[in-house]
Amino acid sequence: MIDSRLSAPMNSIPSKLSFDDFRAIVLKDYEAAVQSRNASLLGRKEVLTGKAKFGIFGDGKEVAQIALAKVFRKGDWRSGYYRDQTLAFLTGISTIYHFFSQLYAHPSLEADISSGGRQMVAHFATKLVEEDGSWKNQLQQINSFSDISTTGGQMARTLGLGLASKLYRNNKELAYLTEYSDNGNEVVFCNVGNASTSEGVFWETVNAAGVKQIPAVISIWDDGYGISVPNDIQTTKSDISEVLKGFQSDFKGLGIEIFKVKGWDYPGLCETYEQAAKIARERHVPCLVHVMDLTQPQGHSSSGSHERYKSAERLQWEKDYDCNVKMREWIIEAGIATAEELDKIEAEAKDFVRKEQKRAWFDYRNFLQQELDEAIVYLSAVKDEQVEHALNVLKSATEPSLKDIYSVVRQVLRGLRFTDTAERKALLDWYQSRKAVNEERYNSKLFVENIYSPLEVDIIAPEYADNAAVLDGREVLNACFEANFRRDPRLVAFGEDVGKIGDVNQGFAGLQEKFGDLRIFDTGIRESAIIGKGIGLAVRGLRPIAEIQYLDYLIYALPVLSDDLASLSYRTKGQQRAPLIIRTRGHRLEGIWHSGSPMTVLLGSLRGLHICVPRNMTQAAGMYNTLLKGEDPAVVVECLNGYRLKEKMPSNVGDFTVPIGIAEVIREGRDVTVVSYGSTLRLVQEAALELDKIGISIEIVDIQCLQPFDRTQVCLTSLSKTNRILVVDEDMPGGASAFIMQQILETQNGYYHLDSKPRTLSAKAHRPPYGSDGDYFTKPSVEDIVETVYEIMNEVDPQNYPKYI
Repeated sequence: MIDSRLSAPMNSIPSKLSFDDFRAIVLKDYEAAVQSRNASLLGRKEVLTGKAKFGIFGDGKEVAQIALAKVFRKGDWRSGYYRDQTLAFLTGISTIYHFFSQLYAHPSLEADISSGGRQMVAHFATKLVEEDGSWKNQLQQINSFSDISTTGGQMARTLGLGLASKLYRNNKELAYLTEYSDNGNEVVFCNVGNASTSEGVFWETVNAAGVKQIPAVISIWDDGYGISVPNDIQTTKSDISEVLKGFQSDFKGLGIEIFKVKGWDYPGLCETYEQAAKIARERHVPCLVHVMDLTQPQGHSSSGSHERYKSAERLQWEKDYDCNVKMREWIIEAGIATAEELDKIEAEAKDFVRKEQKRAWFDYRNFLQQELDEAIVYLSAVKDEQVEHALNVLKSATEPSLKDIYSVVRQVLRGLRFTDTAERKALLDWYQSRKAVNEERYNSKLFVENIYSPLEVDIIAPEYADNAAVLDGREVLNACFEANFRRDPRLVAFGEDVGKIGDVNQGFAGLQEKFGDLRIFDTGIRESAIIGKGIGLAVRGLRPIAEIQYLDYLIYALPVLSDDLASLSYRTKGQQRAPLIIRTRGHRLEGIWHSGSPMTVLLGSLRGLHICVPRNMTQAAGMYNTLLKGEDPAVVVECLNGYRLKEKMPSNVGDFTVPIGIAEVIREGRDVTVVSYGSTLRLVQEAALELDKIGISIEIVDIQCLQPFDRTQVCLTSLSKTNRILVVDEDMPGGASAFIMQQILETQNGYYHLDSKPRTLSAKAHRPPYGSDGDYFTKPSVEDIVETVYEIMNEVDPQNYPKYI
């Protein structure tokens, strides 16, 4: 472990620099520290005066981030969090104007360049995708992956961002991707708070980074607290780098280089980061920099005061050891500048920040005023007494929000519902046009909305030779993967047991031998890290397939999937995307922890991912082919009990496509529409044969995807024919089956066609017990399906279908 201490001032001057040059650098750095501090102080005031909703700032971390900014190069990556404003300002990731625009939630990418008003302040992102959907050249800028508020959430994707550099350096087949890497010389800089090191994702990431030797520099900003909880409660020995000593690189060069440095030690910080970045960049060895003795001048955030939980002695220490104060003292003691010169820098910095804040506020208010003025014009044209009060409310408002404006307009339209005038129509037309604008401002870009969407991929039907081989379904998948890997060197696949044995169900069997362990490889049992690895690789120009061995295990990675991947396109307003495919399997009963059907969890937490539920391996192969031609993230849930069922091998196994979000009628019928997906479809098909024997004909619809759902309304068309519907699902009651029914009856207006009560048939409201009998009594069986359909028909025609049970 390297322990950096404050160096003698003059010894820290590089020999290549004159004193005047060095002095200019130091004073410029001090100016940056003071500007950033003033942005924090003024930002908190803006929140407390009601101009902004919430504030969280990077005060107390300025000097360390100045040192870190010095080692960034174009092509490098930042995976940080909401304390990194000084770093963002110095690297050009953001500016003080954009910082305040985000604080005010200005819904414009020109003002809030990181999120267009969708993220709270200090959540930074750089633009990675052009307006036409093509990728920007990542070597022409410093890249910042979009921040999330999740504690420690920035850790997981760090693995993939760094692993991409390793693959670009070692896999010569990727040399043509010159816009993403310069021979793997890029470093990912991950910043995390000391309290976040208590999270499991931190340990998964650090362990995996050491195993794979990821070129990453992980900085831990240690201010002694996690909100009010001190280090002695957070961390063994109250010192995370002491705990991590076992990860320290050994004589074989395996492990992580660990540095310790004081957060107010400007020369020591500069030296430390220069060393760490050099090691990571040249040797691809991960480095961890524990930045200690940092302070929180304003406490954790604008929502509370740290005076409530810090002692008087601690608060005084924080004033004495404030990094900006210590840097000022050092500059004066070293004879670099006088107190008067620093006073001038401080005054100018404060004035500059104030001007930028005012500019951001003026632009935001001007944007709102334009909207307000338009509303007033249309309202004023309506000559009606009930409009006058609403109009006066808007005219007298000093700082109205969009909410205030449109709430009034909608109330007026409601009050004029019996009025038919040209002025009312003009107001309504204006409101409808602005509704579309606000949809774009606040509800757009959940998925790719251009030619790179998998929904735009051409449909290519599977082709079969006359003598097509009938093989295990797993062999169809294997052939599909091989064809894609042979065609596209960007493809990589990884997960537990994926490499050497080709996954537990043999979908990748033999492919590591054909394509090498740089492209198909095993990982440890760390689901969050697996997903994070995939996210980072996907953003850096590769096409990863990350395997989570069973659907139940996806829950272990849910924070990374939900908070980071699923929201990425939305929270950056389409400026970033990560076309990661998550491959998993479920729908087979093996006991309480292998039930494989928590679809409600996915539907509720993964909005922003396509959720594909193919009924067999041929359909799964077609979906992979489609997804690999698009650039949206997706989860594909394969049928666990379908790998050894026989299927015909398509002659175009790597080319045919299955459209995403298009349902399919797989059996026509007249009496009842039965909607299902995945393995349950086979039970429905068996039940159909039994129902045929008693004169009941069911139509079976395979929805194929839960998200997006039935884009061409196949379910509605079927329901309009049969007028009766049953949804069969393996999820718990009120889960995926309820979602499917809501989509059909409400979104598709299927309730117009009902002649009988709509029914759902799901698993019991508990996890299933082990064994075949547990399967039979817990999840829908053939008999359950037959009896439920029969009950529907009994209500319709009790004479021909009398109750029998």
